[in-house]
Amino acid sequence: MSGSINLSLDKLLENPAFSASAIIEFLSSRATDTSAVYIYDLAEQAGFGTLTKDWAKSDKGTAQVIDLQTRAGAGLSLVGRLSEGTSSATAKGAVLTAFTSPHGLTLMSPSLSYLPPASPSSRLVVQVPLITPVGETLALSPSAASLSTALPILPESIVVLISATPQESVHFAQISYKLPDSHVIHLFDHFSSSREIGHTLTPVSEKALAAVSVQQAFKEAGYSFFDYVGDIEANTVLIMLNGPVARVAKAIAKQTSGLGVVTVNVLRPWDEATLRQVFPASTKAIHVLDDVPNAAIQGPLYLDVLSTLFDDKGAFTIHSHRVTPTQTQTHLSEENSFLRFLSSIIPNLTLSTPQLPSSAKKVMFFSTPDIALSSLPFLVGNSFAPSKTILARLLVDHDVFSKKGGIGASRILLLPKDSTKDTLPLPAVLPFDPRSAGEVDFLGILDASLLKTHSVLTYAKPGSPVLICTPWTADELTSNLPSEVLSLISERKLRLFIIDTRAIASQVAGAAGPGQDSIDNVAAYLAFMRLYLGSAATEDSLLTLARASYGRSAESTNLQKINSLTWEALEEIDLAPASEVDGNTTLKNFEFNAIVVETDEGDTVVNGARLGSWHDAAKQLIFPSIFTPEESVFEEEFPPNPALRPEVPDRTFLVTCTVNRRLTPLEYDRNVFHLEFDTSGTGLKYAIGEALGVHGWNDEQEVLDFCEWYGADPNRLVTITVVAGEDKMHTRTVFQALQQQIDIFGRPPKSFYTELAAFAMNTVERHALLFIGSAEGSATFKKMSEKDTVTFADVLRMYPSAKPGIETLCGLIGDIKPRHYSIASAQSVVGDRVDLLVVTVDWVTPSGTPRYGQCTRYLAGLRVGQQVTVSIKPSVMKLPVDDKQPLIMAGLGTGAAPFRAFLQHKALLAQQGKEIGPVYYYFGSRHQSQEYLYGEEIEAFILDGVITRAGLAFSRDGPRKVYIQHKMLEDSEKLVRMLHEQNGVFYLCGPTWPVPDVFEALVNALSKYKGMDPNSAADYLEGLKEEERYVLEVY
Repeated sequence: MSGSINLSLDKLLENPAFSASAIIEFLSSRATDTSAVYIYDLAEQAGFGTLTKDWAKSDKGTAQVIDLQTRAGAGLSLVGRLSEGTSSATAKGAVLTAFTSPHGLTLMSPSLSYLPPASPSSRLVVQVPLITPVGETLALSPSAASLSTALPILPESIVVLISATPQESVHFAQISYKLPDSHVIHLFDHFSSSREIGHTLTPVSEKALAAVSVQQAFKEAGYSFFDYVGDIEANTVLIMLNGPVARVAKAIAKQTSGLGVVTVNVLRPWDEATLRQVFPASTKAIHVLDDVPNAAIQGPLYLDVLSTLFDDKGAFTIHSHRVTPTQTQTHLSEENSFLRFLSSIIPNLTLSTPQLPSSAKKVMFFSTPDIALSSLPFLVGNSFAPSKTILARLLVDHDVFSKKGGIGASRILLLPKDSTKDTLPLPAVLPFDPRSAGEVDFLGILDASLLKTHSVLTYAKPGSPVLICTPWTADELTSNLPSEVLSLISERKLRLFIIDTRAIASQVAGAAGPGQDSIDNVAAYLAFMRLYLGSAATEDSLLTLARASYGRSAESTNLQKINSLTWEALEEIDLAPASEVDGNTTLKNFEFNAIVVETDEGDTVVNGARLGSWHDAAKQLIFPSIFTPEESVFEEEFPPNPALRPEVPDRTFLVTCTVNRRLTPLEYDRNVFHLEFDTSGTGLKYAIGEALGVHGWNDEQEVLDFCEWYGADPNRLVTITVVAGEDKMHTRTVFQALQQQIDIFGRPPKSFYTELAAFAMNTVERHALLFIGSAEGSATFKKMSEKDTVTFADVLRMYPSAKPGIETLCGLIGDIKPRHYSIASAQSVVGDRVDLLVVTVDWVTPSGTPRYGQCTRYLAGLRVGQQVTVSIKPSVMKLPVDDKQPLIMAGLGTGAAPFRAFLQHKALLAQQGKEIGPVYYYFGSRHQSQEYLYGEEIEAFILDGVITRAGLAFSRDGPRKVYIQHKMLEDSEKLVRMLHEQNGVFYLCGPTWPVPDVFEALVNALSKYKGMDPNSAADYLEGLKEEERYVLEVY
């Protein structure tokens, strides 16, 4: 996309060389529309975000770009940036953009539930390319299954848009930035349509951009929340999320009597009234095709449809069909797979394969990345761009696993421009089906070695031409081809043409280099056009085409000479059929498992990895979460034990509790306690400031009580998913599952009520559950969730007629999430030990029921010698590289934990005779006599000179309340000097409520002592955030 950053959006839309994905990146990264772009690593691994990062290096029109790793809690930085009072950018107006993947959205969703309300000056737009690796081969799928996990957690106020065509993708992306009072998540088809090249697009209307609601914007743009296609008197209607498979369904419905298809463009807000109007009055059966992670999970679309049409169920039946990511991938990679699937669920209808115009031509090229001809498909596609009658749709996919170095497969569909409305997705027209009978009108093999290893000729239509670019002669080619390939050539009567384009380029250009590569491609292009035109091709007509594409010369060489040499060199050959079958040869199949992005700087980025070879990408960086070098299994002193907590994706360790000591008096109403764990023999290593993830268990007696009430034998074996939402299963006892894995005493999301309703035998209870799960029941749900703080177990007791089987119940509830606590020790000082500072979380509901925080209750009850499963989570709380940089640390209550680690390490450095910078320590709690946490240690650090200045604020001990910001004001001149002149670092850890006051105190200090106006001072602090010198860890 070289030079694109200097173009306007209109120019990009008009240029068919730019894909919709590239245009979405462009408009999402403009500083005029967004304040900052947060690019999560999973987005770049999906081939989205690389261009934005490149533009940010040189283009002033690109917004600030921030790289983020995807971890548990992903999204908290976005929430913090938008939260009122914590960011000066919010006050000035902040529209933040985030790029993430479907899996990344799932991990981000819990954090997004804390988003402040959207406003014209504070909004979030999340762009999600729909593409997900599936199965053992990591083939890519456009499944939206992640929504089944993410949607129930997301606030209902977030707008969720789903686009499928290139035009929709760009329009929905434009609209997402113009909704003044909405956070927006936009999911688009990155599997195929948005990556296609060849489309000329138009911008969305100005009226749509001026709309204040998604309803108005869609109306002005010519879209609707739900699209209906098919028979207006249909008896059978499918409803599914917008996407490539939905486009296939619509094409089938257009030519099938009695069938209609509803596609969902806007998933949130869910418009029940509009959906009811979409279905024909003749509808008798509705089939909901729901993207789900596995067949045991009920998807959100079915639940939405069921709750909308529940009162009308007597008029028709509603059927749920759970479609896994692997099935979605199969529907787009195997010929007629989706048609067979539909025939199995609606056998009463006669379905037929959608047909392309008779004049359409299918073209396919196979190449390897290390050859000059790998760019030929782009030259072919671009050569049709000026045509007023022919549309050339080009899609390039890659396989980096089946061959060292990788394989590129380019599909081109040539069809009349007047037949492009609602076109089928390219993968459905040209699937990579290893059992193909041959669909391609023209096949180009740009690296002949692929014929020896891969089943690439299987796509060629019987009697069609096949161009092979090779230095081999006909005899050499015959001797190199496996007998299976020779047999296929003979059976299908394929017409083989060979040409040595490299020899032509060498003859014309001489020495190897860019000039030779260019002529290599020109010669291959001329050979392709000759075969494409067939009998209509003449040497003169090819020269005319070449001049139209390249001008009168290529690399200062006359095109006429290249054309003449190519015409003479192209040779049709006959190969002798195979005499016998070679049973030792097994040809591999191409499988789409990687996305490649070429940057303006010439880098090849494979699934987010900038590498020297594609083979390295396949081995190391394409899917880092699943790749482990074999030798590391033997080299690691303390290898991981996946059986320890198989449902936990993080590396886990089994540590032993050695100290559990209460720090506050027994009569005090807050139980703050200190824990120490022995880590010897585990290999657990942690950096200063990191957090310990504790994988806590539910209370044993509560689990047994629940089992007795539910009628479940705690010793019975059950088989449940290892990780909620995935396919892998394991067997545990009911007691083990409910105590150690399933979050039975957690708070249920709204979707749980609707899901549970399907199991209610009592009609009143079923309607009550459906009501709570509906839009009308939002107030009731909010009261139950926030005031009554009901648990999954509470809901089951409230509606006892709803009793799904234990395996099903486990799937409905999901897993206990680890709780993370800042580590209160420095490993450089304590060695094989890790310390925590924890406060017990407990409260009483309005009805008088006591409640307890699941993990703090578990930790408070630990006995010395008891083992605990833990993991390590990186943190923003890091010490600066320079030990002499001043530190300003502000901790409230248990927020003192990471600073104890800081101070331990600083004390060690001082004991070693190393110079350390000034350390200002501010601590706040209610009473010094009861809650001066680690007070004796702090006083010792003061006496030893490790702490330069201590500002201790005990808010309830004096006649007026004193907080840490008041103590900071006393030292404001020194704090400003440390931050502004001495490269100091400020840290705040604890609850969120003091953040605005602390921020204001520092702004006032900068204004007073550095003469900054409040806006400039706020900007300065924001700049310190980006430098990691103004660090917040709040909760």
